[in-house]
Amino acid sequence: MSIVERLLEDMKAAMKAGDKAKVNTIRQLRAQLKDAQIELGRELTDDDAIKVLTNAAKKRKEAIDLYRQGGRQDLVEKEQAELQVIQQYLPEQLSREELESIIDQVIQEEDARTMKDMGRVMSKVMAQVRGRADGKEVQQIVRGRLQ
Repeated sequence: MSIVERLLEDMKAAMKAGDKAKVNTIRQLRAQLKDAQIELGRELTDDDAIKVLTNAAKKRKEAIDLYRQGGRQDLVEKEQAELQVIQQYLPEQLSREELESIIDQVIQEEDARTMKDMGRVMSKVMAQVRGRADGKEVQQIVRGRLQ
């Protein structure tokens, strides 16, 4: 079952259960997926859907940070609930050790030594970990390795 199909089935189940927060989050996700489908002009693959969902999760994380800074705990909780729903459809996240291992391997393959090599390393790493690791975390580790 594709991610798009799972979202539809889960939305139906959430409607029957009366879980308004989950229904609203899934509706937002389905709208974003539909927009991406229209933009691409074709049916979405699971990889396409993962990109859209990863972007949605990233936006929620950024909003959580901003709301925390602004002292809006009510909005922090709302965004966290939405983030939990989104994460159900994303691939399992890599552990820090797994991520570091992938980064070290790419650095070795690319013979990267300085920050000038960061772009090459980041593009290869992100291609391998798409949807399973946060880009900020990857960038932070790569910066630490290339200094």
